[in-house]
Amino acid sequence: MNATMKATNQRIIVLDTETTGMNMTGPHYEGHCIIEIGAVEIINRKLTGNSFHVYIKPDRTIEVEAIGVHGITDEFLIGKPVYKEVHDEFLEFIKGAELVAHNAPFDVGFMDYEFRKLNPNIGKTEDFCKVTDTLAMAKKIFPGKRNNLDILCSRYGIDNSHRTLHGALLDAEILADVYLLMTGGQTSLALNAEREERDAGAESEVKRIASGRKLLKVLCASADEMEAHESRLDIISKKSDVMWRQ
Repeated sequence: MNATMKATNQRIIVLDTETTGMNMTGPHYEGHCIIEIGAVEIINRKLTGNSFHVYIKPDRTIEVEAIGVHGITDEFLIGKPVYKEVHDEFLEFIKGAELVAHNAPFDVGFMDYEFRKLNPNIGKTEDFCKVTDTLAMAKKIFPGKRNNLDILCSRYGIDNSHRTLHGALLDAEILADVYLLMTGGQTSLALNAEREERDAGAESEVKRIASGRKLLKVLCASADEMEAHESRLDIISKKSDVMWRQ
């Protein structure tokens, strides 16, 4: 990793693409093109409001099945720039960041293919970015379950009711919310500072008031429940320290 990437490792770009379709008999990107790129920027776990969004005119027609997914037609892309016209700006936007995508091999495969078609010497996405796949992350957190973006939105309580068709920028914005929740939620230095200041001014001794209620019955976990609990902690510990084991 070069010095530029190390210096900007707090910067995350959450990305999604839409394409003309997908090759079913070889590499998924072969013979197809990216027609939309949407990406949003996160710095220090905060959405900055900076984004990259472009529609791209391909050198082939869009497959009917793909139009059914994203709603982008050949007619809509008439007059839009071709990939080589947006490449420099796109590469500048993602360079040095951690690139986050859902099923990242799909998007990165198309990106590398576009790079290669433009100039075989450009290199691959991983030469410019650290790539993180949220689908792979979700499979570790929710093993054996379906983990598409809609289902993750439901699990994390994210409203995606406005998502009737796939769209690169909208999906990138939704995925940014999912990613932040998957990795611990957004952080707020202002809120943390306010909380620390409040706690520092609080009384050091807490007075307890006798309630006169009967003691609660303590139920111990069964062996099966303890085993399930430990398995869950194993999953959590892959992401962060587990306070129950400290």
